[in-house]
This record gives sequence, C-alpha cells and structure tokens, in this order.
Amino acid sequence: MKNPVLIILCLLTFAALSSCSKDNGQEPDLNPENLTLTAKSSDVIAYNNEFGVELFTKVALVENKNFMLSPLSASAALTMLLNGCGGETYDQLKATLKYPEQMTISEINEVYKSLVSQLLVIDPKVKLALANAIFYRQGFTVKPPFLSTMENDFNAEIAGLDFSLPAALTTINKWASDNTNGKIPEVLNEISAEAVMFIMNALYFKGDWSYQFDKDLTSDRAFYTDGSNSVNVSTMKGDVGSKVTGEAGYSAIELPYGQTNFTMIVIVPTGTLTDFTASLDAAKWNTITSAFDGKEEYGKITVYMPKFKFSYEKYLNKQLQSMGMIDAFNPYLADLSGIVDASIYVSFVKQNTFVEVDEKGTEAAAVTTIGIELTSMPPQPRVFTIDKPFVFAIRERTTNTLLFIGQVVNPLEN
Repeated sequence: MKNPVLIILCLLTFAALSSCSKDNGQEPDLNPENLTLTAKSSDVIAYNNEFGVELFTKVALVENKNFMLSPLSASAALTMLLNGCGGETYDQLKATLKYPEQMTISEINEVYKSLVSQLLVIDPKVKLALANAIFYRQGFTVKPPFLSTMENDFNAEIAGLDFSLPAALTTINKWASDNTNGKIPEVLNEISAEAVMFIMNALYFKGDWSYQFDKDLTSDRAFYTDGSNSVNVSTMKGDVGSKVTGEAGYSAIELPYGQTNFTMIVIVPTGTLTDFTASLDAAKWNTITSAFDGKEEYGKITVYMPKFKFSYEKYLNKQLQSMGMIDAFNPYLADLSGIVDASIYVSFVKQNTFVEVDEKGTEAAAVTTIGIELTSMPPQPRVFTIDKPFVFAIRERTTNTLLFIGQVVNPLEN
C-alpha cells in the first residue's frame, strides 16, 4: 500500500544519486514507524507531491546542470504566504499548490502542523529539522491574526528588523545558516529599499544509510555525461539492501536510511535525461513509488553509485507563474490583504539547496525565501498620445485652486 509520507520525503532528495550497505556485519532494523494520517492529510500530501513533481520538471526544462529542489520547503513557505492572500490571488496560489478545492485554510494549516510534528521525530536515527520565520521591516504594521497564525500553526520565529541596517541582512542569513547546520550560509546579499517582509522556511536532513558502503571499495569509474563523453568519478560500491523497479524508459532503485521511514529513490533513464524529465508527471512518479511500496523486503544488490556534493540557487518566479501563481507577482493585482492593508506583492520566491552523498549517508538542506515588497508608483510612460476627445483644466498648484476646466471634442472647432 502506498505510503504518502515516504513519497514526500523521497522528493526532498529527488535529484540525488546513492545507495547503502551492511554496517558492522549486523542487519539493521528496517521497521518504519507509521504516522497517524487522516484522509485529508493523505489528500494534501498526494496533491503536494504533484506540486513538487511539476515544479521539478519546470526547472529541469531550463537547467542542464546539477540541481536539487525541496518541494516540502517550497510548499511550507508558500502555504505560509497563502494565509495572507485573498481573492483571486488566494485561489491561484491554492491551485498551484494543488490543495483540494474544498479544503479551508484552517484545515490545510492543521494538516501541515500534524504532519511536520510527526516527521520530525519519526526516526531517531535520522536528523530532520524544519524551521519557519517571518522577518518584517520595523514600522511596517502586520495584521495580528496573520502573525498569530504564523506563530501557532507554523511555529515561526517572528522579528521586526531595521532593513536599512547591515545587521538585518546578517540576522536573516544567520537564521538560514543556523537552521541548515551551516550548509546554506547566505540566502540574501542585499535588501531592497522596497522590501517589507521575508517569509522563510528552512529544512535540514541528515541520514545514515541502513546499509553503509565500505570506503575501501570506492574507486574512480567512468560516468557518461552524454552518449559518448565520460568523466572519472569517485564511485561507491556495495552489496546493499535496496528495491529495484523499472519500465520501458527507465530503471529505478530505492535505498533506505535509518529504520526506513526515509529513503532515496534514484531513477536512471534509458534514453536522455531531458526526454525523461519532460515526460515525468505525478502519475509516473506514483507508478514508480507504488512499485517500491509493493515490495516488502530490501534485497541485497551490488550497486555502483557516484559520490557527489553541490549547492544550488534558483529564483522560481517563472516556474510558479507558469503553474498558475500569477497575481501574487503582479504589483497591481496581488491581494495580500491578510498580511497588511497596504498594497504589497511577492517580488521573488527563491530556493537555496545543498546536498552531499557519500559512503555513510546523505546530508541535504534547503531554504525557501519569499520576498514581499511595497507596490511602487507605475512607471511614467515614454510616449503619451492625445488623439481623442479629452478634458483639460487650469489650476493654481500650491493651493490646488481650479481656475478653468473644459473638454475638447474636436480641436478644429472654434
């Protein structure tokens, strides 16, 4: 039976490659703990997985390099933002996150709170940490109900900072570093004059393989970057407990951490990576994970997997707009009235990630940052054409005394 929590945590490290092996000659405890999920919780997780896969494929279309996203981190930060949206902005963001139409924001918050509280303690052999924060400009009056929800449902750290001082930037970057074990030391290099708020989520994962690789077996092996070219890569080898599945177009392996609540899935396309990611959707992802969930045992397989480590940064505005989150980015259409009555909009959604895979296990981190700014005056037009009937007036400017007012219907008429 498909375990939806397994799916969402597999997405956490979706772009990584690795495996696991026997440690100290003893079989590990491979009995996952079950989370308590309601029907609504299962629905939210399933739809959020759909959001995560779609976001991944949108980014894959424009990236021809190593990258990793955290759907869970992005979803958490955007759900915090959802609490401050109204009207069409709310409807668009809710649909982008794939939340069921009939679910209220209170129900969504309740599912999030319950899921996160269980995920953080489900496997004592794996370290999982999740933190939220709201940093706003001092003097910017945020509506108390919004801040109360952020504190109570999202356990967010809330602070007003003087954005004009360098200390504000230091505080925000230190928060990101502290909550990712130093793996993401900087998420902002400046704060714009129009910035009024940052909504942030940090996610940190560190897990040892249920079966660890023997470092003595690691050696350089060829890794084919395309059909003909190759590079030598430090590659791990091990007889590891794993599950394997595949269909025409790909083969896949699942490798567990700790007591197997958390796993990594690696998908190797038969053809090109570009063609595969273009065809990947929630249905295919569910087919792959269902195949793994239908296998009870982690059988021993000889696995060769490259070690790797990289950091990544991506502004996600274009991808989220293509998924339906449109008005929130528009200074003149955004409805963030749940946060403040002033005219504000989302200036950017950015994710910073880090991942390292070696013989012992995996360390991964992500910070999602949502920047919110005041709406500025529309830019002055470079061309102004008067080619139809118009009104005109003459006034004294310092007193605004109106001297004359009239209209012109036909400039040729005397």
